[in-house]
Amino acid sequence: MTASAYVLEYHLVNYRRTWRSSALSTLVLPLLTMVGFGLGVGGYVTGGVDGVSYLDWMVPGLIASTAVQAAIGESTWPVLSYFEWLKVYFAQAAAPLRVADILGGHLAFMMFRVLLSVAAFLLVAALFGTLRSPWAVAVLPIAVLTGLAVAAPVTAYSASVSSDSYLAILIRFAVLPMSLFSGVFFPVESLPGPLRAVAYFLPLWHGVDLSRAATLGVAPGLDGLWQLLYLFAWCAAGWFLALRRFRRRLVV
Repeated sequence: MTASAYVLEYHLVNYRRTWRSSALSTLVLPLLTMVGFGLGVGGYVTGGVDGVSYLDWMVPGLIASTAVQAAIGESTWPVLSYFEWLKVYFAQAAAPLRVADILGGHLAFMMFRVLLSVAAFLLVAALFGTLRSPWAVAVLPIAVLTGLAVAAPVTAYSASVSSDSYLAILIRFAVLPMSLFSGVFFPVESLPGPLRAVAYFLPLWHGVDLSRAATLGVAPGLDGLWQLLYLFAWCAAGWFLALRRFRRRLVV
């Protein structure tokens, strides 16, 4: 095992003791979301969107949004607490672990949590009959990539603050608007030009668009390749920013 794998094992052992606290919400939240938004709101969108029912159109957006929400949940308060309150990172740094190992192992655990959440949502979506293509399984790696594109820079941000008040600011003024205006609930083409440009800049829209192509069986073409590269760029930039912040705080 590599050193990062040992760090991942540490987080998995902890999660084995606490998974029951999140298991119910992981399964119930997708079900409530599907019923509330897909069937409730979708009942008023009689014409559908882009030639498909509103429920089928919206589900991949909800899956990508779930990946981002799970990534945000794991890269905010847990990261801050490991620096400020529990001091877990400092204990790990005192062991024969590199800073990159500490960061890499925790990010790997975050992606594990993203994968669990998305897999549960995908299962509920399949039970509702909203997956129109066998390519829907591609949503899993797309969601993990989208989650990492968000988790890495947010981890850097969480490692840079000393109070959870700054995390609340991030949720209110960055995460919530991104979730609302990234094509999850309505096409971004209906937004004004400047807001549409912002939506295209954010990683969530690219995850939504790729997931939608997978569940609807639409070939993304060359645009899909550029979107994947764009998400990888977010991952790489976030990784280097987070690594820099971790080194500044952990290396004496």
